[in-house]
Amino acid sequence: MPSKRRIVITGLGLVTPVGTGVEPVWEALIAGRTGVGRITKFEFAPDFPVQIAAEVKDFKAEEWVDPKEIRRNDTFIHYALACTKMALQDSGFAITPANAERVAVAVSSGIGGLPWIEKTVREMSEKGHKRVSPFFIPGVIINLAPGQISIACGAKGPNVSPVSACATASHAIGEACRMIHYGDADAAIAGGVEAVVCSIAIAGFASMRAVSTRNDAPEKASRPWDAGRDGFVLGEGGGILILETLEAAQERGAKIYAEIVGFGMSGDAFHISAPSEDGDGPVRCMRAALADAGIRPEEVDLLNAHGTSTPAGDKIETLAVKKVFGDHAGNLQIHSTKSMIGHLLGAAGAVETAVAAMTLQRGVVHPTVNQEVPDPECAGLNYTPNTAVKREVRVAIKNSFGFGGTNASLVLRKWEGR
Repeated sequence: MPSKRRIVITGLGLVTPVGTGVEPVWEALIAGRTGVGRITKFEFAPDFPVQIAAEVKDFKAEEWVDPKEIRRNDTFIHYALACTKMALQDSGFAITPANAERVAVAVSSGIGGLPWIEKTVREMSEKGHKRVSPFFIPGVIINLAPGQISIACGAKGPNVSPVSACATASHAIGEACRMIHYGDADAAIAGGVEAVVCSIAIAGFASMRAVSTRNDAPEKASRPWDAGRDGFVLGEGGGILILETLEAAQERGAKIYAEIVGFGMSGDAFHISAPSEDGDGPVRCMRAALADAGIRPEEVDLLNAHGTSTPAGDKIETLAVKKVFGDHAGNLQIHSTKSMIGHLLGAAGAVETAVAAMTLQRGVVHPTVNQEVPDPECAGLNYTPNTAVKREVRVAIKNSFGFGGTNASLVLRKWEGR
């Protein structure tokens, strides 16, 4: 194992249900504004079981993507290109012929271009195979998110798209860090994107009874750790991080959001969608990340939790946190970004890691909204209910857990100029 180079986050690009860009997203989260509402992206019958989602509302693809590429790619790729441009602008990092081969792209999606697949199947069944676009396949497959990014910005380093359901983006960020550690790259464009607010996705999650059916009060539907939670709310959007070695970032005078110091992974080997009942997978995952970071549990100040608002998931994550952090668990400031933006599936870990980095930088922890009646099975932890809290945060951990029992945790440290 090579000696680890220190890796810092120097740029962020965000498209979310509460805003596009770093500052709009941050302001909305601190204010506790939700992005959940009635679905507008497709028409549904009155008896459609789930009629709510966290849709992106203010995104204009033409401001970020060439008009030809808009037509040739599904929305998740639009988000990938836009977030990358934002992140590069934010960081001031320039990809040049001199460094292009040393810039990796590790960006992925949990599901990819499902809306275009749904649309194409309908058109083909009604009008025949000649209506299928020649751009259909490259416009919907997941690895064309990093592929299109590399084409657009000229990054010629490793180009990968790890897919692991709701842990996708956190795995992509962790693997990007490892590529830099191993010397395969000196910088990376890393994160995740998702855009599957379409009828087949909603119906599929509804059939699993995984999503909230609080159709009469969408803004109250995502309620992690609340006794009345009844499932997650599907969201969409994307998050891209620019990762660099500390040495390179300091040399060019870049602003630094935070340092990524640890990455852990594990598998539950338990069930296709339910978490392991004893929290074993998440426990081992968090412990692996802390060991990789060389950080003791009692040094951690903040947990940006997976916090999906599912009855089983929130309870098991609570159990796992108590096992990992012991007596210190009650001192952690814990919150769920999903309470406001919904569950972005393969993009969730990237947006939430970006939020963790901003929290370290700014010393304010956004609230978990809709926590009105605490669940006794989740008692004993501080979930930052309903109001933002000012608190200096030096070390944060970010959890992401996915279907199939795939887990990822990242550890971030505040940048203090050392």
